[in-house]
Amino acid sequence: MISFLKFTILLVLVTLVSRSLADEYVLNNKRFPSSFMFGVATSAYQIEGAWNEDGKTMSTWDNLTHVRPELIMDGRNADIACDSYHKYEEDVALMKEVGVNHYRLSLSWSRILPTGFPDQINEPGVNYYKNLFRALKANGIQPLVTIYHLELPLALQELNGVLNESFVDWYSDFAAVCFDLFGDDVKLWTTFNEPKQVCSGGYGYGYFFPYIKSEGLLEYQCTHNLLRAHAKAYRIYDEKFRARQGGKVAIVLDAYSYLPASESAADITAAETRMQFDLGWFANPIFNGDYPEIMKSRIATRSKGEGRAESRLPEFTEAEKIALNGSADFFGLNVYTAGLVAAIDDPPISNPPSKYQDMGVNDYQPSDWETTSLDWLKVTPWSMRHLLNWINDHYHQPDILITENGVCDNTGTLQDVQRVSYIQRYLSNIRDTMELDGINVIGYTVWSIIDNFEWAQGYTQKFGLHHVDFDSPNRTRTPKLSAQYYKNVCHTKCLLDDDSACID
Repeated sequence: MISFLKFTILLVLVTLVSRSLADEYVLNNKRFPSSFMFGVATSAYQIEGAWNEDGKTMSTWDNLTHVRPELIMDGRNADIACDSYHKYEEDVALMKEVGVNHYRLSLSWSRILPTGFPDQINEPGVNYYKNLFRALKANGIQPLVTIYHLELPLALQELNGVLNESFVDWYSDFAAVCFDLFGDDVKLWTTFNEPKQVCSGGYGYGYFFPYIKSEGLLEYQCTHNLLRAHAKAYRIYDEKFRARQGGKVAIVLDAYSYLPASESAADITAAETRMQFDLGWFANPIFNGDYPEIMKSRIATRSKGEGRAESRLPEFTEAEKIALNGSADFFGLNVYTAGLVAAIDDPPISNPPSKYQDMGVNDYQPSDWETTSLDWLKVTPWSMRHLLNWINDHYHQPDILITENGVCDNTGTLQDVQRVSYIQRYLSNIRDTMELDGINVIGYTVWSIIDNFEWAQGYTQKFGLHHVDFDSPNRTRTPKLSAQYYKNVCHTKCLLDDDSACID
């Protein structure tokens, strides 16, 4: 474990490097270890289509895009999307051509359990996934399966969804069905994708489904239920499936790398606070058994000042803390960008509360950072070293699997030079961190193998290594420049254009 002094120095160095040496960075010329996993990712709703075929019932996002199309940037939906329900063999062939080790995908709850409950299992939906897993294994590709990726059966949402105390049981029942049905083929599981987007996005800031604004209140309740559901599913796997199936279970957490805006002690402390309110909010219960102390103390103090009898941040029971602690076999990390954090005066206590006030810091992205077609997605590969060290230092040196990393454009160009550069530089900084700091990063996953439906952005943002013609009935896939580059990386474990220049 690195010392606090070393960690503080690293924070400052990374910040300074980001400002003065970004253009002078030299790519790492060391090959990745032979065991390192290179993969690609998608999710069910974003690519499958077939929204009402073969017994599948309506999900939350099916319903949203049908009844509130104005919430989607281009007003479109994923009724067909990439049509991967019918074209999965073509997608597997693309992955085989690129040469990936693993494919991260998700399961559609409403395709497997039409009522949302295990009283009825939809065989055609089950067979779709079994056929997909069979095709992957036949091509030497390991499935990495996310059980819940941002969509829920509409029937359960109508019962208050994640906010319902019964969600813990609904979800763990579904997870048990998935373990039982697919566990012989799937050895890498993640319970949830990006719970921060589900809870803070959906019930806090309200920029994501179900678009409810309740900062510092419902977003904390949502997270509490989701974490308890994760822990229960993990323990079910432990007790009933692990001995026979021999798999691993984790969760996928998304994070910015938050760096101090200056060398001042105040800004360094502010950056640590921001990291705890962002990544620590979810990771600390899973790896250390409870919410971060800074969250508990600040929210309790501010709740009391608001005249509340108890903290707005719920408390875990002792049994729940035990179930949560150590409930991940690796650290699943989605990472795209970074931010700077500056100390501010503590915000005055007021109603309604806000997460911004609870944190009491200011974060931002400088205007001179490299931009993309999304305002928030600044290109910051140099920030990877800080983030990976932070995770290593706070969570007992876990195996870290990068479960998403990628960049978008709004043109779909086949000459996606920025995407090639983005992947190359992020991977290089990851390799630096492995080499220089001894951080155990075990794999990397590009979002995404194909262009797809990007939630509220619709089809306006393209993340794929392959272009998809969404105006074609065939949904024609065409490789981009980035597909060729990533193919070279997968085959050579080398980031340089000239494989012979790499060092084993």
